Amino acid sequence: MSLTSSDASTSSNPVSRVFKVLFDTENGWRDMRSEHLEITPVLLGHTIPFALIAPLCGFYGTTVVGWSIGTGPHVKMTTGTALPITLLFFIATITAVLCVAKAIQWMAQTYCDPKPFGHCLALASYTATPLFLVGLAQLYPLLWLNLVVGLPALAYTVRLFYVGVPIMMDIDRERGFLFATAALCFGLVTLVAMMVATVLLWGAGLAPEFTY
Repeated sequence: MSLTSSDASTSSNPVSRVFKVLFDTENGWRDMRSEHLEITPVLLGHTIPFALIAPLCGFYGTTVVGWSIGTGPHVKMTTGTALPITLLFFIATITAVLCVAKAIQWMAQTYCDPKPFGHCLALASYTATPLFLVGLAQLYPLLWLNLVVGLPALAYTVRLFYVGVPIMMDIDRERGFLFATAALCFGLVTLVAMMVATVLLWGAGLAPEFTY
């Protein structure tokens, strides 16, 4: 069945895609699979603006709001050290999404027919939407708050991915489960690599400075 012009416009709207993937997951992925997904529109319409949420909120939270541990002093990060950390956080987030998308495209050769990179990028990017949105919690940089909202967001992200892979890759659920599991393992490796890079950068002189 062909889409009307209004339906096509709605399905290609990044905001509409987000809501549909989050709240009508299977149909959201099916609609996206039927679209011609280009790299630049996916990056500009979803990946980049959503990846900005956590760095910008984190910058505000650590430099303006601050935090304290127990009865300790109220701590804030200096603007001079927060700026490069914010920039690196943003770059690392974009890089991670691109790496996962490339891994999905590479793995597709094993599990299904080859897919265009824009297709794989959309799967990786829209799957990460809950993790992007949970970056709003960085406005109040409290460890317990980030854990309370972060763990459910992570669980929902995993669910979106396991539902999305077989639909977007156009394969059966069993093969999709294996595909998604392999891709998630790559995602964990990417996360560990980012943590190691953070430690190395801190050791190279990018460690944060604080005011009390």
